[in-house]
Amino acid sequence: MTGSSAVGSAPTPASGRRSSEGFRLGNEILAFRFVATLGERRADPVERIGTPEQLRAWLIANELGSADMPASESLLRDARALREAIHRAGTAIASGGVPDPADEELLNRWTARHRARLVLTGGRARWHLPETDSARAALAVVALDAVATLGGHGDGVIKRCEQHTCGGLFVDTSRGRRRRWCSMATCGNKVKKANLKAARDGTEPGLTDG
Repeated sequence: MTGSSAVGSAPTPASGRRSSEGFRLGNEILAFRFVATLGERRADPVERIGTPEQLRAWLIANELGSADMPASESLLRDARALREAIHRAGTAIASGGVPDPADEELLNRWTARHRARLVLTGGRARWHLPETDSARAALAVVALDAVATLGGHGDGVIKRCEQHTCGGLFVDTSRGRRRRWCSMATCGNKVKKANLKAARDGTEPGLTDG
């Protein structure tokens, strides 16, 4: 399932905001959860899908895979390329611009591969993947979610997290559109702690871009 309001109208994974593998799962948008597999983009980047097995684990954590799903180095390279295209496109839109045509073309090539079916099981919407090349079909779901979100098929405004080491993306649906962090539990909490420390020490807060 997507966990996004853009595609599928399904909730975030039941595994919570952070999986046992260290994946950040709190973002409401599936495609932006995928972007978060590269953390600390503005500092020392943390790669959370460093191996094909970790990519498979992320898909499983987002209910888009299974333990017997084939994964390869080629798939991993393509997945990372998709991830970075989503991030660049989202960052451009968050800055008031438009995505690079090359990134749009890559996303559109992925959505053309979309072969999953959204089914109702036990009262929940889930993606049913084809038996052939199921991992790429799962990534096509991510791409479809990205296109729907970036193209404005949902409520809210796309923003980039203001925590200065993050650079993640989120959709602000808050009243007044005043949300600043991709996750209050992670980035927002970091800023809150830094500001409290700065207040105690009498120094300037250093974790926001303003």
